[in-house]
Amino acid sequence: MKGKKVLSLALAATMSLSLLSACGGGNDAPAGASNSPTGSTPSTGGDLSGTTIQVAAIETSYGTEVWQQVADAFTAQTGINVELVTDKKLEDVIGPAMQGGEYPDVIHLAVGREAGLTEQFIKDKNIAEITDVLSMTVPGEDVTVGDKIIPGFVNDNSTTNPYADGKTYLAPMFYSPCGLFYNKGLFEEKGWEVPTTWDEMWELGDKAAAEGISLFTYPTTGYFDAFFYALMYEAGGEDFFFDATHYAEGIWDSAEAQTCFDIVEKLASYTNPITPAQANDQDFTQNQQLVLDNKALFMPNGTWIVVEMAEAPRADGFEWGMTALPAITEGGDRYSYTFFEQMWIPAGATNVDAAKQFIAFMYSDTAVDLFASAGAAQPVTGIVDKLSGDNQIFYGIYDDGAMAALGAFASYKSVAGLGTVREVFFDPVNSLVSGSMTKDEWVSSIKAASDQMRANLS
Repeated sequence: MKGKKVLSLALAATMSLSLLSACGGGNDAPAGASNSPTGSTPSTGGDLSGTTIQVAAIETSYGTEVWQQVADAFTAQTGINVELVTDKKLEDVIGPAMQGGEYPDVIHLAVGREAGLTEQFIKDKNIAEITDVLSMTVPGEDVTVGDKIIPGFVNDNSTTNPYADGKTYLAPMFYSPCGLFYNKGLFEEKGWEVPTTWDEMWELGDKAAAEGISLFTYPTTGYFDAFFYALMYEAGGEDFFFDATHYAEGIWDSAEAQTCFDIVEKLASYTNPITPAQANDQDFTQNQQLVLDNKALFMPNGTWIVVEMAEAPRADGFEWGMTALPAITEGGDRYSYTFFEQMWIPAGATNVDAAKQFIAFMYSDTAVDLFASAGAAQPVTGIVDKLSGDNQIFYGIYDDGAMAALGAFASYKSVAGLGTVREVFFDPVNSLVSGSMTKDEWVSSIKAASDQMRANLS
């Protein structure tokens, strides 16, 4: 399941992220941040060579060795020494010292982990602002960090700016794009074109139905998070997405919201009818198998699907393909949602300036090449050229014109009887497919829940 994949956030992580956005509540900067015009912690400047920083990084499938290689390269370039701490249970290793007020200078630990350490630092406003890192020159190069990061990854989104104050606190690191996955071999065999608009999608659905193939399936309703976020961006752009994910009064009566609901409703009618029965944590791979068996054309998923289904049987000539959501109108923007890991600096870190240098170096060609060789992709321009196989297709989605959708629903306080974002927004898709719930009933329940969510924003 996607929750077990390295370069993605889990379904549980997604829900954590959904309940994390805007948890800062207001526009106050975290503790330790300055009130300078940039809002960032002021740089002391000067020669930082000889400084020693502690970098704590979660150990994942791309291993510890690559982190040491990057640390050594950073030291060679800057003269700043690195004390590296890596562990699969990083929170247990660094937690006791932090309780005593001793913090690593840099932490690579994404939101969505069971321990919730990053979320706790965000809620406590104990993360240093790093907006100025974007304008820093990458050590050893003549370009800035902001110039190297793929556009859209550090906009005012909840995954890099959880306080909605126009500043950056979490650096986007390793990422996994999501989209609609399909059998490219089947499309070539049938002479079908991948739809670029929803009207074309419905036309293809009718063609496929005539041959006994459903247009759509999904592993579980949890996979509608990334799908729905991208759809909201397509319907109304960043402003609509922000208002919708913050439960603005009347937002679900807007034309943009109606467009989203209409598309999901129609897509439900094109969904393989056995999907809801298999849309659970035990049977979800059977829904994914529908695509491999040419019983459904598209499913929402992430790059982890290739490894997840590596040993599964498949139709002759099967070849993975991935596309962004079709545009709502001809020539309209197309979006692909992106899960990514984050790197950040505790507000209580001792060596903030040197820590910022390390984060800047993470976007260097040297670091990017080292991580790419270990199978980790960073959101930098040209990353596709450093990848191979299916990953070139998947990560090339933004080079092919897709826009990156980022962010999630704002957090709200627990209220008796009020469900989670998934329960309110996405689980009802099963009922839409089975016909036990109408679109109007779904929207009505969303409106009622949103009123409570808005009244109880964290």
